Amino acid sequence: MTRTHVLTGAASGIGLRLAQRLSERGDRLVLLVRTPERASEVAASLGARHSVHVVDLSAPAEVERAARRLAAELEAVDSLVHCAGAVALAPVEALALADWQRQLDVNLTTPALLTQALLPGLRAARGTVVFVNSTSGLAASPGWSAYAASKFGLRALADALRAEEAEHGVRVTTVYPSRTATPMQAQVHVQEGRAYDPADWMQPETVAGTICHVLDLPADAVIPEVTLRTAPRPPVR
Repeated sequence: MTRTHVLTGAASGIGLRLAQRLSERGDRLVLLVRTPERASEVAASLGARHSVHVVDLSAPAEVERAARRLAAELEAVDSLVHCAGAVALAPVEALALADWQRQLDVNLTTPALLTQALLPGLRAARGTVVFVNSTSGLAASPGWSAYAASKFGLRALADALRAEEAEHGVRVTTVYPSRTATPMQAQVHVQEGRAYDPADWMQPETVAGTICHVLDLPADAVIPEVTLRTAPRPPVR
């Protein structure tokens, strides 16, 4: 039976690789991306049977309107996977309000709004909500206060939702990847002033594969949390 998955962040990185895997096996995708250009690229890459929506995830009012439209269109939602993210590093003393607000909106408020709107469809399908968090949602580092705060909040959202929706059969999983070779990671290295080599980090395929495993669990089990870290590299000889 074809399943329906709603994904954010499907234009690149973990979200794109997950969308490709789900599309390849015949599932139906409802994808939220930021710009019309990326929407066209994603639609051309994945095929016409999927629907791609342009939504600015940093604009809560726009997200709320889009979420209501999706909820009206989708009777059953097998999974809602929150892959989108935003990051801007700065010490607390130099943190700009716009950077603080954008990270909270994209990383926390948008997942809350989308989840709230799509709960009827998730309940109808006894579906799964996956929050792609970060190891920054487990421990905060210097310069990462806004990002970590948004991810700590996302962890709280997931924990509360898991308890609230158990009676409706909705499963909730938080995935905590450490640094992963994505465009966001390249951006972080620029902000840190460091050279970037994707080979140094965990690959998006690894995280996407883990999410697929979560989505494919038999109905009698749930993985509440899973943490993924880049494996140690053997020393150069």
